[in-house]
Amino acid sequence: MKPIDNTETLLDEFITDVRSIIENGRKKAYDTIIRTSIKTFWDVGKRIIEEEQKGKTRARYGTHLIKNLSHVLTPIYGNSYNKRNLEYYRKFYILFPNVEIVNTRVHNLEWSHIRRILSVSNPEARLWYLENASSNMWSVRELDRNISTQYFERRLAAQLTVNIEDLPKITDKGPLDYIKNPMVAEFMGFHRDSSYSESDLEQALINNLEKFILELGRGFAFVERKQHISTDTADFFIDLVFYNFRMKRFVIFELKTHKLTHQDIGQLDMYVRMYDDMIKDKNDQPTIGVLLCTDTDNTIARYSVLHDSDQIFAAKYMTYMPTEDELRQEIEQQKQFFMEQHITNESD
Repeated sequence: MKPIDNTETLLDEFITDVRSIIENGRKKAYDTIIRTSIKTFWDVGKRIIEEEQKGKTRARYGTHLIKNLSHVLTPIYGNSYNKRNLEYYRKFYILFPNVEIVNTRVHNLEWSHIRRILSVSNPEARLWYLENASSNMWSVRELDRNISTQYFERRLAAQLTVNIEDLPKITDKGPLDYIKNPMVAEFMGFHRDSSYSESDLEQALINNLEKFILELGRGFAFVERKQHISTDTADFFIDLVFYNFRMKRFVIFELKTHKLTHQDIGQLDMYVRMYDDMIKDKNDQPTIGVLLCTDTDNTIARYSVLHDSDQIFAAKYMTYMPTEDELRQEIEQQKQFFMEQHITNESD
């Protein structure tokens, strides 16, 4: 029997291995260059501030410091050191004066990420965006959308007046850390007072699926629309089904164009139980059900299956971008709704 010549296969494997080494090396080199560049920009900003704080008596010197510096640096080092960028570097140092933060929290980030974060006025939000953009490897586009739609202010986990010790036993990797309330879906094209049906709402979310997933947050992947579940006596169709790889569980969404009702909650509770029984894999965590409605109701939250439930949630969606005052008011209202829904009263 003629021996099999696997020389070509071995050569292909060898070439693949070498290419992998080269690509990994290039990526490490690129990442090192990016981190070094960001640190360099921070150092430049620090040096500018130090020079400004030397107490120069000539006002003109301070006024033209960055302008004069850019005239010298730009011809040598390019537009990275023009007047506008030097002002960014100065602001970078002012807003993030702790060098340890700069050294440890810029992994997976480029300068474009940093520059976008510099526009955030809230110091706590700036740090939060820096940490999450780095740890979750957000693209610049994803970061921009999260900032523009005030993700930090709206995220449920950021409602810091709720004492963490009062919460039910759900970890920071559980549903409460992933479900936002209110949800702002201004990308759907509906106006503040426009009328639309539930099918219109569903179609708008499907048409803007990528943006909707960004709005949902970390780890979501689309599974199916109008998923069919059949029993011995009836057929049911769940509006939208997602899977969250971080929570390792299915998340089903029911869409309503009216205020939260007991009937809606009962329907969603049934869907979640059916999904756990008929579709969920044994390795998946229990299914989560989220009812998206135009408004929530504290009474229903307290006296329905929503109360103290770890699997059923309701959230308000807004089809327009609210003003800062409107958003603040909504967060406070939804915070109270959240507490009625998930925190058991001492009198219970």
